[in-house]
Amino acid sequence: MRMKAYAKVNISLDIVGKREDGYHLLEMIMQSIDLYDEIVIEKQKKEITIKCNKPYVPTDERNLAYKAAQLFIEKYNIDSGVNINIKKNIPVCAGLAGGSTDAATVLKIMNSLFNINASDEELMILGLKLGADVPYCIKGGTALCKGIGEEVTALKGFKDKVIVLVKPPFGVSTNSVYQEFNIEKARNHPNTNLIIDAINNDNLKMVCDNMKNLLENVTLRKHKILINIKEDMRHNGAMGTMMSGSGPTVFAFFDDMLKAQRCFEKMKEKYSDVFITRTI
Repeated sequence: MRMKAYAKVNISLDIVGKREDGYHLLEMIMQSIDLYDEIVIEKQKKEITIKCNKPYVPTDERNLAYKAAQLFIEKYNIDSGVNINIKKNIPVCAGLAGGSTDAATVLKIMNSLFNINASDEELMILGLKLGADVPYCIKGGTALCKGIGEEVTALKGFKDKVIVLVKPPFGVSTNSVYQEFNIEKARNHPNTNLIIDAINNDNLKMVCDNMKNLLENVTLRKHKILINIKEDMRHNGAMGTMMSGSGPTVFAFFDDMLKAQRCFEKMKEKYSDVFITRTI
């Protein structure tokens, strides 16, 4: 069985508190985009095997897709193994939920492949054991995510908005970014309700004027190149530009495909991982 595993960007990312176990409490607006990995799963007699077209992606129990399959097999007492083939297009360690969306898609495929018929809600509870973005990736679309990411509320779809993404030539550890974030120093929080109103009214300008990611405070300070990328994209017609997740990918919204194409071509002169896509 074959399925697409879609990447996401954060239209906003607010940190509203911290739990005793160290996890940060979040309020985020997440958005699926038409950049995806392709996952193919076949049943096999025993064990979990993974193949991937990118040699730097681990194909053992370190891979979230492997962990997802293992978790599913244990949860539903499945007595066979699976071979998972991942065609990777989403950059890794990029703030685009590449690993999480692969894990979510493995859960969804196995749910169908083994006729378990678990609800999305059941899969989301299972997915949370793998990571905070996995429950959202099971739902996809436009959503408000709260808690550590597990409270997912669907919003009105914010579809067909043109996006250019630039992933600089390094990755970022999500854990280390959160560890370095100081909630006491966060003064300027996003107005999440205002952004939701803008989405409801399909008002791209209002979204661009108000989107904010508090983790930029950490990642941009350490990697000045991201500030340059944001400025370059604005100079090339972007309506709004922001880092996704813990970074380092920067994305920009455009109101015109021609402007986006020009920006894409300019950014391609400097960076190898540049994508032009849409919200879905």
